[in-house]
Amino acid sequence: MDKKLNVLHIVRRYGPTGGMERYVWEVTRELAKAGHDVSVLCEACCTDTRPENIHVHELGEQVSKPRWLGHLRFSKCVHKWLQDHGKPDTIIHSHERTGNHHVTTFHSPPFARIKDAPWWKKLSPRVQTNLWLERREVCSSQVKAVVPNSAMTASLLSRYYPCIGKRMAKSVPPGVSPGPKRSDRPVPHDAGVIGFIGREWKRKGLDIAALAVAELRKKRPGLEFRVAGPEPDEIRHLFTNWDGGFRLLGQIDSSELYPQLDLLLHPARQEPYGMVIAEAMAAGVPVVISDQCGIAPEVPNRMGAVCPLNALAQDWSMACEKHIGTSFPTDVRNWQLVALDYIHLYQSLAQNAAH
Repeated sequence: MDKKLNVLHIVRRYGPTGGMERYVWEVTRELAKAGHDVSVLCEACCTDTRPENIHVHELGEQVSKPRWLGHLRFSKCVHKWLQDHGKPDTIIHSHERTGNHHVTTFHSPPFARIKDAPWWKKLSPRVQTNLWLERREVCSSQVKAVVPNSAMTASLLSRYYPCIGKRMAKSVPPGVSPGPKRSDRPVPHDAGVIGFIGREWKRKGLDIAALAVAELRKKRPGLEFRVAGPEPDEIRHLFTNWDGGFRLLGQIDSSELYPQLDLLLHPARQEPYGMVIAEAMAAGVPVVISDQCGIAPEVPNRMGAVCPLNALAQDWSMACEKHIGTSFPTDVRNWQLVALDYIHLYQSLAQNAAH
């Protein structure tokens, strides 16, 4: 193994509780497995069993709302902890709006897109604080690498923060954990199962998906639409004109749902990457997604289709009809490969610092 690295990851909630949080959880565990000295600085460790060989430092949970003040409070706590406990040979890798890191990973589009909004929407303390926190995160002098989670995020960062320059690292998309796969089964010409997964259903386009599936049910009356993530009562109004053919599952373990699906539909209005899309393809489930998903360039024709967000319901329906039940060999990017990308980055930074 190359020289042992000392790395500190910063995240407010440490554990597999969300997309960003799972990313940090998986990467830190893989780094520790590779023999590196890994620490995590967080408000709280949100798991019953702490991972082996990782030093977890809990700062205590802060008042999280309003969110912009939560970012500010957490940043101040991190700064004080590093003043008291920081070590000079440690690479500090943040996933939050902090100001003491060497590496930051962007898991979402930059807040700076607000600059394109009318002037009166930029006057609030919330907006100005978020802009200041974000600019500090990517442009501070000690920042050596800004890592986007997709090419889409990288493009937006370059647009709004030209100050990043050569500090922009190559994107490091999430990995996928092994899970059960869809069997290679035929789909009846008048039926099938289409799934939607996403708690933030408006942003992820459930209303668009419902219209598309309703259109396809005219041709496939036995088609079933299974929706996981949102609370059923929150979205039931989208199905008032349906006569059966749908199941609202609420929050479930999505890994158990993938093998039941013949297609995943994800017409998101804004999706920095799209973990559920990667997980579906890894499970052998074809996908139909919008061009606003960061993962879109990684979806080959054999695994599904990418449609314009403003496509008509008939167009979404036709794409679903073409790809439902398609079988293909799976090619999984595992979390070990994600950690390896970061090891190479850390080693490069360490070498540059030595010269």
